[in-house]
Amino acid sequence: MLQVHKLTFAYRETPVLQDISFTLAPGEQLSVIGESGSGKSTLLKLIYGLLQPKSGNMHWKHQPMLGPDYNLVPGEDFIKYQAQDYDLMAPLTVAQNVGKYLSNFYPRRKKQRIAELLELVGMSDYADRRPDELSGGQQQRVAMARVLAREPELLLLDEPFSNIDNFKKSQLRRRLFEYLKEKNIACIVATHDNADSLSFSDQTLVMKNGKVVQRGTPDTLYQHPRTKYIARLFGEVNQLPFSWFDPELKGLALIYPHELVPDPDGPLKAIVTASYFEGHSYLVKSRIGRREVYFRSEHPVKNEYAISLQLKAGVLEKRLKR
Repeated sequence: MLQVHKLTFAYRETPVLQDISFTLAPGEQLSVIGESGSGKSTLLKLIYGLLQPKSGNMHWKHQPMLGPDYNLVPGEDFIKYQAQDYDLMAPLTVAQNVGKYLSNFYPRRKKQRIAELLELVGMSDYADRRPDELSGGQQQRVAMARVLAREPELLLLDEPFSNIDNFKKSQLRRRLFEYLKEKNIACIVATHDNADSLSFSDQTLVMKNGKVVQRGTPDTLYQHPRTKYIARLFGEVNQLPFSWFDPELKGLALIYPHELVPDPDGPLKAIVTASYFEGHSYLVKSRIGRREVYFRSEHPVKNEYAISLQLKAGVLEKRLKR
């Protein structure tokens, strides 16, 4: 188990992380989300051992994890870290890059392992290519295979799918996280991608200005975000008065666009200002008084069209439980 306790870090006098604490069990998958500059990448570097914390401590299976002030070679043997720069060796082929740190003592086993990993990331047909012959997304997949070569106990991934085409990304994401579960490899992913933080994570850590502002299961964070900042990490969100839906309630409710639906008898009267086609539906921007309100529709809606909206059943009760 990974135990992170009150981890604090600063570049010179500028605080970057403040009192970060969490635990991660073997085989568990944790996503770390937050706006750019919130400290996600710095957290991964601290855990790996590239940076020295100002205060706090970390343990893996009750053994202390020490930073570069104590280790001549940064990093821990049981951890592998894939940064946003792939650091592939230009003179080596794809297969050679993946197998670089595998033992040559059993050549047949090494060859099988390389083939297994290239198949996992969908790069089997490129085994003899060199990095400069590959696209950025292909290089990213090779880098992913390489960090898995000597099977780690803990894997740290920084925006691991950022350059991969959408039609490749979904399949690769499924394959990778299924593989990690099968091998009981704990994983921390710093990401901007909702699919990483919602679909494949056991827990999600939300960061803002170097602090953890909420942690929980993806479902809990999505259904019960504490703030608009947290909700907006999952997509567009409305912040609407509770009194619009129940005159006896005070405060503001966080409502996702899909939770508002067109309804001739709906209590909210909106004026449409724009429609955005998103494949499965349209995201429609409207205004109610001075407030901008987003909702979803199966069909485009003309600008300046007056429309009535209704909140889906059960949504208000969910928000009141947060």
